[in-house]
Amino acid sequence: MNRIITVGRQFGSGGRELGKRLADELGCPYYDKDIIREIAARTQLAESYIQQVLEHRPSYFFPITTGNTLHSTTPDYLLHQHTSVYTEQVNTIREMAEKSDCVIVGRCADHILREFRPFRLFVYADMASRLERCRKKAPEDEALSDKELKKKILRVDRNRARYYRYYTGQVWGQPANYDFCINTSWVNIKAATHALAQMIREEPLP
Repeated sequence: MNRIITVGRQFGSGGRELGKRLADELGCPYYDKDIIREIAARTQLAESYIQQVLEHRPSYFFPITTGNTLHSTTPDYLLHQHTSVYTEQVNTIREMAEKSDCVIVGRCADHILREFRPFRLFVYADMASRLERCRKKAPEDEALSDKELKKKILRVDRNRARYYRYYTGQVWGQPANYDFCINTSWVNIKAATHALAQMIREEPLP
C-alpha cells in the first residue's frame, strides 16, 4: 500500500506550505487545488463554485456552471450539487492515493482514505502568528484591519470545522483524530518539514 500523508490545517498556520515542502522532501506528488480542477473537469462546474462548496458556503446566486446556462438554484438542487461535488471529491482523492505515495491537503482526506491508513497531520498556530503569516501572503491591495483579518481567519476555520463534521461525524482539529499535531507559531517550517520527513520515513508502511 502507498504511503499517504494528509494535512489538516488552521487558516494561516502554514499548513499548505508545510504540505508542499513535505511532498518535495519525500519526492512524491502534492495535491491541493489540483483536486478542485479535477472535480471541475468531471462535473463541468465552475472551479470558484466548487471552492465555495468545499468551504461549506454554496451560494444561491453564484453561476455554478462553466457555460452561460444557469441551473436551478432551489435548496434541493443545491443540496444535490453539494453531495455530487463531495462524491467526486471522494473518487478523485481515492484515485490519487491509489496511484502512488502522496501528500494531500485538506478535503477530509484523512477520513476519506482511512482504510489506506494515512499519516494524519494537523497544523495549528496561535492567532498572532496566523495574522502575521496572512499579512505576508496577502495581495498588495488588501487592506484589512487586524480585527477584520481575525474575523476572516475565524470564519474560514468555522466553515472547515462544519464541513468536516458534516461529512465525517468527527471534530476537526481534535488531536485524537490525528497521528501528529504541530504548532507552527514560532517554528521554522522548513526545519520542521525536514524533521517530519525523517520521522515519516522511519514509520513502517501501512
